[in-house]
Amino acid sequence: MATVFLSTAKTFLPTLLSTTSSTSPSSSSSLTPPQLIHGKKHNARPELSLCKAVRDSQQPPYPPILTKRGLSISLTTSFLSLVSSQGCSAANAAILEADDDMELLEKVKRDRKKRLEKQGVISSSNKETAYLQDLVYKLSKVGQAIENNDLSAASSVLGPSTDTDWVQKANAAFRKLSSSPEEKSQVDTFNSSLASLISSVIRKDVEASKIAFVSSATAFEEWTALTGLVGQLKGL
Repeated sequence: MATVFLSTAKTFLPTLLSTTSSTSPSSSSSLTPPQLIHGKKHNARPELSLCKAVRDSQQPPYPPILTKRGLSISLTTSFLSLVSSQGCSAANAAILEADDDMELLEKVKRDRKKRLEKQGVISSSNKETAYLQDLVYKLSKVGQAIENNDLSAASSVLGPSTDTDWVQKANAAFRKLSSSPEEKSQVDTFNSSLASLISSVIRKDVEASKIAFVSSATAFEEWTALTGLVGQLKGL
């Protein structure tokens, strides 16, 4: 295919050269000037000017000019705006985080102050602590008696009602050592469960006695955990 193409090109090239050489500048000058139409001289410049005017009218009169300096200023402005917005967001987040840290620190300080105050009250309440220690011993004996289904022994420890001496002394300790609503709520639960326990034991209802005992013991343990008395009482 390449050999045929080169052979044809060699044949065509001399013919083209001879035709071109036969047309010389002198022969072209003998042609009738195209500027003479109807015996008058015609100027081609207005036609060229008109074409140029048409081309110019099709283009926007004021094309946008984008220079390196303009592009640099635009990019710099955009970058500074982005950095500024991100910087504000980071600053706001840092402020919020600092506020949270301050609130947490204040809470830790308040809790520590309350614990120290409570420890001071407990240290100065030896009598109330002894009342609560007696409560622990009595609950332990009642639990063992109920486990053995010996409700008579449980009744002898509990007494006939919540007006017994040991219950009144325990409530005196509760009132002195309870400061928060949670602690007072656990005291109410204990007293309510203890009343049910005494009533169930008197009725010889083993199952109800077991349920009431568990409720009483749980409320008391919750209260000692809230007040910080867990380490102060034996048998818990």
